[in-house]
Order: sequence, then structure tokens, then C-alpha cells
Amino acid sequence: MRSSFIKSTSTWALLTLSLLPGALSSPLFEKRAKNARLALNTNFPDPSFIKAADNRWYAFGTNGNGKRVQVAVSDDFNTWTLLDVEALPTLSTWETENDHWAPDVVMRDDGKYVMYYSGEAKSNLRHHCVGTAVADHPAGPYVPSNTPLSCRLDRGGSIDPAGFKDKDGSRYVVFKVDGNSVGNGGDCNNGVEPLVSTPILLQKVGADGVTPIGDAVQILDRNTADGDGPLVEAPNLILHGNTYFLFYSTHCFTDPAYDVRYATAESITGPYTKTNVPMVNAQNTGLISPGGGNVCGCGDRMLFHGFCTQEKTSRCMYVADVIIDGKTASIA
Repeated sequence: MRSSFIKSTSTWALLTLSLLPGALSSPLFEKRAKNARLALNTNFPDPSFIKAADNRWYAFGTNGNGKRVQVAVSDDFNTWTLLDVEALPTLSTWETENDHWAPDVVMRDDGKYVMYYSGEAKSNLRHHCVGTAVADHPAGPYVPSNTPLSCRLDRGGSIDPAGFKDKDGSRYVVFKVDGNSVGNGGDCNNGVEPLVSTPILLQKVGADGVTPIGDAVQILDRNTADGDGPLVEAPNLILHGNTYFLFYSTHCFTDPAYDVRYATAESITGPYTKTNVPMVNAQNTGLISPGGGNVCGCGDRMLFHGFCTQEKTSRCMYVADVIIDGKTASIA
């Protein structure tokens, strides 16, 4: 989910939901997609989304368009508007201005919204922690906690968080340990032997969405034999029927083989069984390096990004319909 840093130059206007000027008229290369639809013709990587209390869909993206955390809104999930708001107007004490990656938002039982995001650690530059922030409105402003949820800087850091509420009301966050950031070079810094682990961890949290309960457990990792390439990342967990689906991306985000895959389990802690078959890839979408997918808990729709400029400088947001049949997931 790597993204270059773009410093925010905008001042937060409380709940101003106006369109970012020029965002949708930027001269981006419009790639004609199969089994997917262009949702935002602007740089909006690593999209996640939530249906808020106002019955509207809100999407959140990695830093871009002058914002640390980008926000878009839709009434029908197909037509999206990029908002001229800074969702994270203040920083926590542990993070730098750089690299606000892969935000994900959940609504608590008390009606407040919790954002999980990756930020650069002041104590170890170019490595990251998972932060948390809370807001009264889905578009923010989010107020960050001064205690990160996970760092694991000795193993490369923590990135790509996503929240999940189980059928019994328990709350969890899945995230990636960014092992390839301390790899030995090559593809995404982890293409040279010995390859480093890039595990997906599951952390139980309290009803507030931010307080860890117990230790995180590993539920997935990269495996050369599975065709994962240098990493697995961008986890997203849902429960459909009695089956847990863990969606994730493999390969480097710049690689033509970047994709979205999934693994299934009967228990939230696993074991998770990989299908090793891409659900979203260049072949079935016609897009360049599609990935970073986020699937609705309802199991019927998803957002993901793909490069949409010839120079591979911008990743636009795409919508796809999802079909889940038993333990099989696909796009249509």
C-alpha cells in the first residue's frame, strides 16, 4: 500500500462537505475496466468504507490531494464525491507529518467513529505504527490517541489496519507487520534471500475500539509456495454466514501481479486456508496493479485501487460487485 507523502495544505472546515475543486477533472489516464467501475478519477489509494448513521457511504483513502486522510461520500455506492475535508487535522505525539496510509473507520456502539491508520514513527523514521483516532462524524475531524495500537518497530513496523466486529459483539483489528521494510532489497525490499516474514495479525480490542485486549495473534503470512511474492498486506476481515473471509493483497503494489486474494476460516483466530487464486487482478479487471481491496461486511460490494495514469503516478478508486457462494468469493 506504499504511497508517497503529500503534505496537507488545507485548513479544516467543520463538516464542510464540498467537492474538492478540480479533483474529478484532473487529466488522468482513464483505463477501461472489466468487472469494475471507476469511482473516483483522482489519486485515492487503499480505499476503505463504511455505511454511516446518516445512511450514506463514506470512503477513506491514503494521503493525497493535499490531505493526510482523504474522504469521499456516496448515496448509492456507485457515484462518489471527493470531499474538501481533512479528516485528521491534528497529529498524535508519536507520529511525523509523513505517510498517513490505509485509513479504516468503524462505528462504535455509542455512535462515535474510530479511525485506524498507519503513520510514520518519530522514533524510527520510514517505519510505521498503527494509530487510532475518534470522531463524532464519519468525515471527522478525528482526534488521535497519543498511544499507538501497534508498532512492532523491531520487526519493521505495523501498517494496513482494518476494524471488525464479530457476531458476539467483540471487536478486532487486523493489520500487517511491515517486515519487508527491513528486508534485504529487491522487489518491495523483500525480493532478496533470506526473505522476511510479513504476517497479518489479529488484535482484539475493547468496546471503545482502541484498547488492546491480550496479545495479537498471527493469522496469515507470505509464502513463496503460495505465489505471494515478497509480501501479503492490506487485510480486510468479514463474516459471511458462518465463514470468516480474510481478504488481502499479494506482491508489490507496483508489480503487474499485485492483486486481491482471500483465505477462509471457521474460527476468527483461524486456521485460515488460502485459496491462492486472485479474486481481483490485472487479467479479470483490465487494470494496472489492482489491489488494496476492501469488501463490505454485507459481502456484495467492494472498493479497490488501480493505477490510472500511464506513468503509474496515481491510483484511482474502483467499485466492483462481489458474489460469495459458500467459501468462494468472486467479482462480477
